[in-house]
This record gives sequence, C-alpha cells and structure tokens, in this order.
Amino acid sequence: MVLLNSRVLTIITAVALCGCSFASDALFPSLSGDETAESIPITSVANESFSVDTADATPVMGSTNFKPLTVTPGNRTGTFVGKKVVTFRTELWQLQETIRRRNTELQSIRNKSAEDTRKYHEIGAFINARLQLGTTPGNPKMRSKWRGAQRQIQLMSNNVAMMNQLATQVASDSAMTAYLLDSIRAAYNISGAVDEDHHQLRILEDETNQTAVLIERLLNELNHDISRQQQYLNNEDNNLKTLAMAIKNGQLYGASISNAIESATQEIGGNSFSSPLPSASVEGRRPLVVIRFDRANVPYEQALYQAIKRALERHPETSFDLIAVTPSGGLKKSASDSRRNAEMVLRSLTNMGLPTSRIRLSAMTNASSHSNEVHLYIR
Repeated sequence: MVLLNSRVLTIITAVALCGCSFASDALFPSLSGDETAESIPITSVANESFSVDTADATPVMGSTNFKPLTVTPGNRTGTFVGKKVVTFRTELWQLQETIRRRNTELQSIRNKSAEDTRKYHEIGAFINARLQLGTTPGNPKMRSKWRGAQRQIQLMSNNVAMMNQLATQVASDSAMTAYLLDSIRAAYNISGAVDEDHHQLRILEDETNQTAVLIERLLNELNHDISRQQQYLNNEDNNLKTLAMAIKNGQLYGASISNAIESATQEIGGNSFSSPLPSASVEGRRPLVVIRFDRANVPYEQALYQAIKRALERHPETSFDLIAVTPSGGLKKSASDSRRNAEMVLRSLTNMGLPTSRIRLSAMTNASSHSNEVHLYIR
C-alpha cells in the first residue's frame, strides 16, 4: 500500500473534501519531525478530479500571407546594360513566383496543422472525460483512442518536418535574392549605359530590396512556427506518456510533470541498472511517500503522482531520493526484489514526466520493515 506522513494525510483528506491545496509546511521543513508515516486509502487521493485543458497549450502559429508585389515592366534600350536589366527583371519575377509558391505551401501546412491539432484535442478531451467519469483499468477502447492520439501526434510531427524543409528552401531563396541585389548594384558601374538603364536599375533595386525584406519576414515567422510547434509536440509527447499510465490504471491524472517544471524527460526504457545501488542515509528525515510491496500489483501510481505534483507546485526545483528498502536480515532475493520495485517506481516517475536528473536511486535495510518497500524523500 502507499503511505504518506500523518501531516500530509491530514491535508490530503482536506483536499478530497474541499479542494484545498497543500500548506507549505506539509512537504518541506516539517518533514524532519518525529511523526511516523501513516497509511492512507488510495481513494483519498484518487478522488480528486482534474480538468486537462490542452487547448490552452496549443501554439499560436503565424497568420501573415506573404505575397510579393509584381515586377514593374520596362522598355528595352538595346544597350548591354539594358540587356542585363531584362535578365535581372526575369530573375526577380521568377524569384517572386517562387515566393508565391512557398507562401501557398506555408498556408497549406498551417491549415493542416490546425486540423490535425483539432482532431488530437478532440481525442484527448474524450479520453480525459471518460477517465474523469470513471472507466475500467486498461480499457481496450481507451487504448484504441490513445493510439489515435498518438497517430495525430505523428501527423503533427510530419507537419513540422515539412516546415523545416520549407525553411531550408526559403533560406536558399534569401541567398538568391542577396546575390541578385548585388548583381543589380554592380550593374551601375558598367559603362555604355543610358539614363533609362539606370532608372530601371533603381526600380529593380527597390523591388528586389522589398522582396528580400518579405523573404526575411517569411523565414523569421516560419522559424517561430517551427520552434513553437516543436515545443508543443515535446509537451504533448510527455502528456501522452502520462495519459497512457492513466488509462492503464483507469484513473485520471493530469498533465505531465515535466511540462509543469519545463524540463525535458530523460527516458530509461526497460533496462535495469547493473551497478550496485549506493547506500542511503536518511537519519532525521521522514519519507514523503512509502510504497509497501506486500502484495502483487500494488496500485501506487495515483498517490505517487499527487504527492510529486504538489511538492513541485510548492518548489519546482525540488529533487528526490528514491530508496529501495529491504527488511533487516532479508534474503539476497528480497534485496533484488526491492531493487526491481524501486526501478519500477523510477519508471513510473519518468513516465509522469519527472526527469531522471531529479531522482537519486539508492538502497538501505530497515529493521522495522516487514516487507519490501520503496521510500521517496525530498532532497
């Protein structure tokens, strides 16, 4: 079962009844007192509902429509410079047509991104509504919906890839515009020109400058779109991991912890740690959470999520000590089982979005323990 200290128990009970938040001394300085941890029913934490409004996290993409002006026509003068002017005018026209195509592609990607995001949020809203009302653990229909949300994330990721490709092309267009502008300015120094040639060169120079500014704005807005979309996808990828855990347990959690503290999650996959765990020293400290593995399939994740979430709400920079506890005189297998339990809890924490850099894993024996336990301390 999952245990919290008695002071936290009192506050959690109040939360379940009236929705109050933790007091500041429930998680931090007072944790070093003499009170012992007391058991709490899982439902006293799990009954608190959450409304996950992911729409607020949707990135606002740029809305500018990048349409270049038309190229001003000119009369042929028959001079060498006049012929260069005709070539420059053709190149500028081709460049502007290219920008029109880039703009059309950008607007298409933006519309597709908005539609894919809308569908993703519809799926997420359905899943969260069902979780809030209550559903069976591992409900296959919910798993199917989750896979649909995952597909939408992949579609949105493809949109970002297309924007990246478009940004590369626009950067190439920008370089071409700079080259054209240099060529136009160099043409002023060519001998044999008439006044009309220079007049048309000035018009071309101005229009090429305007095109260069338009391309620069297009590239800047596109890069901002990419940055916002990528951050959004990273956050939603973390949220999906937490949502998968919620579906597995049939309980509504909330957004990924890593999004709340704005830190990237480091995954540990399914591998165990091969090196020995360092010994823990917890003298004078009381655990924030105690998970007692005295039976199979202990439902600890909901209570663990709530405790971590509230600790980070009070102090976002908080780190934790996760300790595998073995009863004194326990067999070697018991120590090994305790280690595996701690690694399982660590995976739960990373799936919730807590970076592994915030967690220090260690081990100890405890004479008062009668079964394998995992303790979590605020460091």
